[in-house]
Amino acid sequence: MTIYYALHNSPAGELLLMSDGRALTDLHMTTGKYVPEARKDWVRDDALPVFALARKELDAYFAGTLRTFTVPLAPKGTDFQKRVWTALTKIPFGETRTYGQQAAMIGQPAAVRAVGAANGKNPIGIIVPCHRVIGANGTLTGYAGGLHNKELLLKLEGIL
Repeated sequence: MTIYYALHNSPAGELLLMSDGRALTDLHMTTGKYVPEARKDWVRDDALPVFALARKELDAYFAGTLRTFTVPLAPKGTDFQKRVWTALTKIPFGETRTYGQQAAMIGQPAAVRAVGAANGKNPIGIIVPCHRVIGANGTLTGYAGGLHNKELLLKLEGIL
């Protein structure tokens, strides 16, 4: 399978967009944790339609005019991780949930730590909004894109 990529500038810094040619498979802040190492077999394609849609929607999100993304997504992970990431997409714009609430959303209320670990491995930041998950005491806990970016995104959504 060919891996396509493009870069996009945003208020959260440079973003690495990745695709299988049909859907977005990854979106990483290039200064964050878990950014995949570039490989020689990756193909840069700034004109790929999925990247054009992702850029348009990200720009609208950062401009405050988009609350729901429609770009097709195809994250790679375990079945458990995919359930956790799907639950993230159900957290409305401008709202937060705790890790415990998210664990309950997937029907596994005792899996709080596993949910936190899966959130940390979310390959499609911003669009799959793991930044909307906070600690039980209301604190901003870890974020692969950096806590300063989690704060930026929550402020953009009017939460902070």
